[in-house]
Amino acid sequence: MTATLGRPPVEPATGHAVRLSGVHKSFGQGRDAVTALAGVDLDVAPGEFVCLLGASGCGKTTLLNLIANLDQPSAGEIELTTSRPAVMFQEAALMPWLTAAANVELPLKLAGMGRTERKTRTGELLELVRLSGAGAKRPHELSGGMRQRVALARALASATHTEDGEERPSLLLMDEPFSALDAITRDVLQAELLRIWEATGTAVVFVTHDVREAVRLGQRVVLLSSRPGKVVQQWRVDGLAGQDEVNAVDVINRRLREVISSHAAA
Repeated sequence: MTATLGRPPVEPATGHAVRLSGVHKSFGQGRDAVTALAGVDLDVAPGEFVCLLGASGCGKTTLLNLIANLDQPSAGEIELTTSRPAVMFQEAALMPWLTAAANVELPLKLAGMGRTERKTRTGELLELVRLSGAGAKRPHELSGGMRQRVALARALASATHTEDGEERPSLLLMDEPFSALDAITRDVLQAELLRIWEATGTAVVFVTHDVREAVRLGQRVVLLSSRPGKVVQQWRVDGLAGQDEVNAVDVINRRLREVISSHAAA
């Protein structure tokens, strides 16, 4: 069920960036098997910003790993219109011996892009994340927020590619990338992420356990049940501000507490 808490959604783009149909994931076998996901159905349109919300252990990160092809589903299908989704984690995970620019350039080099083109693209991406003057610095010379900006630029480099001479729709998977940052830096980077998303048209699947963050960033918030995870409710939250945003946070928080409470009572 999808509830609309913001302005009516615009007509979605044709097709999908990723589609999950009846996705199950279990770990282990026999009595020791643990079912992490049970029948997840989810479509993300090209350019759409979707936030996955749920209690700890509900399978949010597992779902991202499956979309990224870092693991395989036990059952169900995952269909991508981009063959190389990019992933951004909680930690920046930069190569400490490389400069910021070299970290961003690395996926372009691995993709076979020519030197001149990838240098140009690296400069564009560093400018996009407002780090054009920090390309020569190594990760230990950067603040935590700056390192996450570099990681975002590198992820965007990974998500950008062409096939048969045509640009393919891009997909960025983000696993609580701002959770380790202080509140002020987190607020700044949330705003920067929205700016970059609007500038690039990249589809985003953003995992969080923070309802306020989900409502602020997402066009759509998708709530997963406690383990085994499945979609239990969705909300359109695009364009909310002020008291409307506060009300949406309250509505979703109440539903999240209900889901957690029903699991604990089971």
